Amino acid sequence: MSLFALGINHQSAPVDLRERVAFAEHALPDALAEIRALPSVREALLLSTCNRTELYAVADDGDEVLAAWLVNRPDADLGAYLYRHADANAARHLFRVATGLDSLVLGEPQILGQVKQAWAAARAAGALGNQLDRLFQHAFVTAKRARSETRIGTSPVSVASLAVRLAQDSFARLSDSTVLLIGAGETIELAARHLVQAQARRLLVANRTLAHAQALASRHGGVALPLEDLDRHLSQADMVFSATASREPVLHRPQVEAALRARKHKPMLLMDLAVPRDIAPDVADLKDAYLYTVDDLERAVEDNRRNRREAAEAAEAIIDLQVSRYRELQAASAFDAPLRLLRAHGERARADVLARARQQLAQGRDPDDVLAFLAHTLTNRLLHAPTAAVRETAAGGNAQLAAALERALQPTPPESDDDAADPAPQA
Repeated sequence: MSLFALGINHQSAPVDLRERVAFAEHALPDALAEIRALPSVREALLLSTCNRTELYAVADDGDEVLAAWLVNRPDADLGAYLYRHADANAARHLFRVATGLDSLVLGEPQILGQVKQAWAAARAAGALGNQLDRLFQHAFVTAKRARSETRIGTSPVSVASLAVRLAQDSFARLSDSTVLLIGAGETIELAARHLVQAQARRLLVANRTLAHAQALASRHGGVALPLEDLDRHLSQADMVFSATASREPVLHRPQVEAALRARKHKPMLLMDLAVPRDIAPDVADLKDAYLYTVDDLERAVEDNRRNRREAAEAAEAIIDLQVSRYRELQAASAFDAPLRLLRAHGERARADVLARARQQLAQGRDPDDVLAFLAHTLTNRLLHAPTAAVRETAAGGNAQLAAALERALQPTPPESDDDAADPAPQA
């Protein structure tokens, strides 16, 4: 069995391709069931965020069947955009993802929570086995160590905070601006916090579920709106931040065009932080609309990358150590099954011979004779199978394994009375 990781991310594929292979949370169980039904696939997990869709799997054969499943998603021609990793390289990739070293914003903290959610979803769907479970538990430990032992998590920066900073630095003073937030999830929650800290004049929160909008608005001093009232209030917004889980755009060109006319063509900034995108791409063609997507934020994060490079190098060193440790654990686990069989064989032999010895004692046999019987019979039972295995190994010409067995089975010299005594104190 081998471990595989394959997918696309913000570095390998543009947003219009990433949104075609993004999986909504409710679609994960069916997708995982499809993957588990593929020939030779034993375990599977899907990680789907704004910036990546990745498939982790344990399979008996190569990753071709996995790649074919992912490539053949509707309307998606992944082609050369797909990357693939196997075994230790797959583990290294996951550890980098969980630590935030493979994120759009270097070291961003949200990704670890998203990895944990993907693990929980795979576990709930029954797609997770021992190998993937151990791998992801190891990834969580690695990410925790990297964040506690390096500065990769110092002053964490999210895509939402960068979007707010970009709006503040390049468009208008937030203290003079009305900001419309579309959505009520974690990204919008983070954006609302940063907008309040930057003293935005007014917040409007629109969401399909009004109760969620009201809860978020109450936490940040905003006004909640039902999503169906978006057209009535859009013209009030100087800035729009959108991040919903919708599979289709929630804001189209005619809506923005009408809002700009009502604003007498006063400019509007629109930050689309969702994948799939919330705002139709042709909105960018409007003269007074300034539309940014998550891909546009790549340029804004370069300074952040430079500042965190030293911390990233330290985190990479931790990941190197953890990958080595993971490989050692995997190598050791390959012997788990035969060792369990050997121990079970020993337990059965012990129980059987002990029962027979007790029976003989109950029948009045001499205790010394019973002890001799127990020792002789138990020794034969325990050594028969290993002796046969050593002979088979020798007959097969496996000199390396035979030498290892010889070293392991060297008799330990009995302790003498002098060896067992406490050493004399030094003068």
